[in-house]
Amino acid sequence: MTALLAQARSCLETVFGFPSFRPGQEEVVQAVLDGQDVLAVMPTGSGKSLCYQLPALVRPGVTVVVSPLISLMRDQVGQLREYGVAAASLNSTNDPAESRRIHESLRDGSLRLLYVAPERLVRPDTAALLREAKVGLLAIDEAHCVSQWGHDFRPEYLGLGKVRESLGGVQTIALTATADTPTRSDIGQKLFDAPPRTFIRSFDRPNLRLAMRPKANARRQILDFVAAHRQDSGIVYCSSRRRTEELAAVLSEAGYKALPYHAGLEAGTRNTHQDIFLQDDGVIIVATVAFGMGIDKPDVRFVAHADLPANVEAYYQEIGRAGRDGLAADTLTLYGLDDMRLRRMQIEQGEASEERKRIERQRFNALIALCEAPRCRRQTLLAYFDETSGPCGNCDLCLDGVDAFDGTVEAQKAMSAILRTGERFGTEHLVDILIGNPSDGVKRYGHETLPTFGVGRDRNANEWRSIFRQLYAIGLTVLDIGEYGRWTVTERGRQVLRGEERVELRKDVLRPTASKRGLKKAARAAAEPTNDKDAALLASLKSLRRDIARDIRQPAYVVFTDRTLLDMVNLRPETLEQMHLVHGVGQAKLEKYGATFLNIIALHSRGT
Repeated sequence: MTALLAQARSCLETVFGFPSFRPGQEEVVQAVLDGQDVLAVMPTGSGKSLCYQLPALVRPGVTVVVSPLISLMRDQVGQLREYGVAAASLNSTNDPAESRRIHESLRDGSLRLLYVAPERLVRPDTAALLREAKVGLLAIDEAHCVSQWGHDFRPEYLGLGKVRESLGGVQTIALTATADTPTRSDIGQKLFDAPPRTFIRSFDRPNLRLAMRPKANARRQILDFVAAHRQDSGIVYCSSRRRTEELAAVLSEAGYKALPYHAGLEAGTRNTHQDIFLQDDGVIIVATVAFGMGIDKPDVRFVAHADLPANVEAYYQEIGRAGRDGLAADTLTLYGLDDMRLRRMQIEQGEASEERKRIERQRFNALIALCEAPRCRRQTLLAYFDETSGPCGNCDLCLDGVDAFDGTVEAQKAMSAILRTGERFGTEHLVDILIGNPSDGVKRYGHETLPTFGVGRDRNANEWRSIFRQLYAIGLTVLDIGEYGRWTVTERGRQVLRGEERVELRKDVLRPTASKRGLKKAARAAAEPTNDKDAALLASLKSLRRDIARDIRQPAYVVFTDRTLLDMVNLRPETLEQMHLVHGVGQAKLEKYGATFLNIIALHSRGT
C-alpha cells in the first residue's frame, strides 16, 4: 500500500466515518493517486464522490468538480463542510462577498474542493482564476452528459475538453452511473487526449426490488404500490406535466404528502417542492424526468414509473435514485401500448439525426424486451450492460413467476430467419419474412424464396416482435445497437436450434391489451426496527435530525443518513468513543452532534 493510499484510508474513517472502502472504490482512488486519467462507470450509491474527494484531501492543489446543477453543488458542499472539509461552489447564486472569499481561499491554498457548473467553468475569467490556483485534479461528474449517445446530453459539457487543455492538461477523472459502449467511447474521445484508465463496476443494485406490470388502472396500481410506503420518501415519474399534477392530487387526496415537479412550474414553486422533498421525511415527488439529476437524497425508499421511461439507460438512472444508502428499496414500472406509441413518436418526430434516431429505436426496443422478459428481470437488465448473473430472487418474475408456454418452436423459427439472412437484418425485416409479407426489402434481397418465408403466419407481427424481444431477454439472441439493429444468434441459441434445449416464453405479454394480471401489494422495502422501543428511538433520532437540519438549512441526510440512525438504534452507543464506531460518524460530526444524539439514546435506554 502506498503512503498516499494509507492516508486516504485514514481519511475515509476519521473524516467520513466509514470503516472501509466499498467494492470498486479503492482501485479508482489508487489510480487517481498514481496520477492517471480515469473514467469510472459506477452505479448510483456506490460512492463515486469519494473517488475524487479522498485524493483531494491527501494531495496538494485544489480539486475542481464539474457538476450540472446548482442544487446538487449546494448539497454536496454542505455535506463536505459538515464533515469538516474546506469546500465551496462557484455559481450564479453567490453574492459578491462569497465570491471574494472563494477567490481568496483559492489563492492561499486553503480550499480543497471547488464545485463549478460547466457553463461557469468555460468562461475565460474562471479558467484564468483556476490556472493561478494550481488545480491538482479535474473531476467531471455526470460525465455521460458530454456524449451525444448519453441519455442526458448537454451541449455545455462539450467545452470541458478545451478547459482541461487550458489548465495544462490537468489530471482528470470522469464519473457516471450509467454509460453503454458507445457512450463510454464518446466520453473518452471528448474529454481525454489519450485513452483513460477505465473502471466499470457491476451495474447490479441488489438492494433494489425490480418490478414491471402492464397497465390496467395506473392510478390504482400506483396507490396500491405506495400503500406499503406510507412513511417513506419516494419518486413517481410521469410522461407529461399534466400527469404529474393529476397524480400528485390523487396521492394527496389519499393522505400522502405528494408534490408535483416539472419544468412548467414557476421556478420558486419548483425549488420549494424540491427542498421539501430533500429536507423532510415521507414526501412523494410526482415528476417528469426534469427531476432527478443532482438529487443526492440517500433515503429514497421507492421509485415508480406511472409511464414507460425513454430507454434502458434512463430507466436504470431513474430507479437508481432509490436506496442510495444501501438499504432495501422498491421499484415499479407500468407500461402499455399507448406508452410505446408515445415513445416511438417522440423518437421519430425529434430533431436528432437519423443515426441518433436509429440508436434510440434500438435502446427503446431493449427496454420493451426488459418489460416482457420471461426470466429474472435483473438478469435481463444486466445483460444490456454486458453483465451475466444468476436469478436474483428480488424481482417480480423471480418472486411471482410468469404465465409461460413452450416457445421452442417459435424460437427456432425466429432464429432460423436470423441465420438464413446472414445475421444482417433487424426486427421488421425478419418479422416480414416470418409472417410471409413480401415487402420491398424482402423482395430486394430475394428473401421471399427462403424456407422460413411465411412459417410464422399463425402469429401476427406484434406477437413476433414480442418473441424477438423475449429471445433477446433470455440470451438466445443479441441485438447490436451500434450496427443497424441487426440480430445475431448466441451459442445458447444455436443449442436451441439443434433441439438441445427447450425455451419457455411469456404468454401474457404476446397480446398486452389482453393482460389482466393484477399488481400484488408491494413488499415492505425499508430496513425498519422490529420492535416498538427501537421504532420509538428511531423516531426521536429522526426528529432531532430534522430540527438540526432546519437550523443549519440543509437536507436532513446531510446531518446523518437513515443508515447512520439505524446503526445508532442497533448499537445503542453510550460514549463518544462508541458513537465514533457508528457508520457515517466522522470526527467533525462526532464533535458537533455526538453528545446530543447520545443524550436521546440514553433517555430511551432509561425508558424516559
